[in-house]
Amino acid sequence: MCFTHVLLNGLDMKEKGYDARIIIEGEAVKLVKELEENKLFKKAKEQGIIDGICKGCSAKLGVLEYNKKSGIPLIGDMKGHPSMEAYIKEGYDIITL
Repeated sequence: MCFTHVLLNGLDMKEKGYDARIIIEGEAVKLVKELEENKLFKKAKEQGIIDGICKGCSAKLGVLEYNKKSGIPLIGDMKGHPSMEAYIKEGYDIITL
């Protein structure tokens, strides 16, 4: 349910002109397979706001192989996990939900 709020906020920000990006981390990496048929998730993918999935969490939680095939990039530039610093360096503000 909480991930729905991430999708809603990401799509809302995109519609209002923000360069919104969603990085799927932690337990949420297990949701990718389940969300493939979710209309909000599909819309977020189509609009390009799902920027990546945590590679380290995917491996640890047993969904690495599925997530590799999802069409969403795996990110692991910080010891296997997405680096917030990389996004800050690009001028993004970090919001966690």
